[in-house]
Amino acid sequence: MPHLAHTVTDSPVGLLTLVAVDGALTGLYMDRQQYRPETETFGDRDHAAFAQAIEQLEEYFAGRLTEFDLPLAFVGTPFQRLVWEALRQIPYGQTVSYGQLADRLGRPKAARAVGLANGHNPIGIVVPCHRVVGADGDLRGYGGGLERKRHLLGFEQNVISAASDDPLVRGR
Repeated sequence: MPHLAHTVTDSPVGLLTLVAVDGALTGLYMDRQQYRPETETFGDRDHAAFAQAIEQLEEYFAGRLTEFDLPLAFVGTPFQRLVWEALRQIPYGQTVSYGQLADRLGRPKAARAVGLANGHNPIGIVVPCHRVVGADGDLRGYGGGLERKRHLLGFEQNVISAASDDPLVRGR
């Protein structure tokens, strides 16, 4: 029988609930997040099981980590899993539109379906659904709320700007 566990940790965007099955992250939910499952489905509380994920989140929010390296287990339809894997390919600090993401998947007419799958991403931040914007560059829906999306995108841009201003980083 699979072992389901969860923990709650604080972050600059509020409390985050991490959920795992047999050690693989299956959920990262913000408080008041749209499509958040009921807490009763998250399994046992086990903070120690999430040490690596919490450490990487702390590094991310400190501006020292731009790509997560965690075991993930997506629970969704084949199309949703395809979209969620594609989200992981969007570089830190960059954005793509829903249509561009659909094109990358070889499904140019599926921008709305991509948007729906993006909105149901169960592993926010680690799987960077916040990096997807409207065709005009405007921010569109985000399960954690547009203010959080704006914060995450601005944060990543600030980290990139600070790094490009650092002569030691620029000279490498």
